[in-house]
This record gives sequence, C-alpha cells and structure tokens, in this order.
Amino acid sequence: MARLFTLSEAERLLPAVERELRRAIEMKSRYQNSQQRFAEELRTLSMLGGVIPDTKKIAALRASGENALSELKLAITSIEDQGVLVKDLDMGLIDFMSRYQGRDVCLCWKLGEDGIHFWHGVEEGFRGRKPIDDEFLANHSGDGG
Repeated sequence: MARLFTLSEAERLLPAVERELRRAIEMKSRYQNSQQRFAEELRTLSMLGGVIPDTKKIAALRASGENALSELKLAITSIEDQGVLVKDLDMGLIDFMSRYQGRDVCLCWKLGEDGIHFWHGVEEGFRGRKPIDDEFLANHSGDGG
C-alpha cells in the first residue's frame, strides 16, 4: 500500500522532493540532448560513408547519455522512495496520496506552485484538480484515521 500523507506532512517534504524533481528534469533534458547528438553523429557518419569515425567522440556521447539516464533514474527513485508519485516530468507534476471523506485522493503539486493547493480523486488526474478549501481541510485525515 502506498504511503498516505496529511497535508502538513506533504508540505514539509515538498522542498526536498522539489530538489529531486528539478534534478530529474535536468537529467531528462541532458539525456535527450545526448541522444539527439548521438543520433546526429551517426547520421553524419552514414552520409559520409567510408569515413573513419571518431570513436572517442561517439563513446563520450554514449557515456554522457548513460550517465544522465542513470542520474534520472536515481532522482525518480529518491522521490518514489519517500512515497511520492511522479506523474509527469515534463510538467513537473507529483502527487502525495492522502485520504478525504474515507477515500484515497491525491494532493497534487506542480513545479512552480508555492505550496500544495489542489487535490483530485485517484481516477480524475490533473484535469480534475480542485482547490484545497475549508471543507477539504475539515474532512481530510491524510492517514484514513
């Protein structure tokens, strides 16, 4: 079973999770850039045909991509090990599982927001976000208790 958070627990954890999320986004970008440069190098080689490839350059491009991918996986694992769900790296979207009115819900946060201000049902996703209001706060238990 996934970890369940109260709003205050999620808010306390948010700065550390945000750092890891930013690292994951940076590593994803580095990985994609190195993959693009690697593919461009291979295309150039195939167009030139018969040219001796710069094996050091190709190896460095490959290693750069592998390192970025490894760091990306570590950052995501670090977030998920804390019980937080990474929903969309491109948007910088994460969810903290919680309880509201006896059912599982997600406390939803997007990179750039100054705190956790929205929630949605498990099946609703980002488009179903609702503001955390007084009614939510009065009926939110976090741990189902």
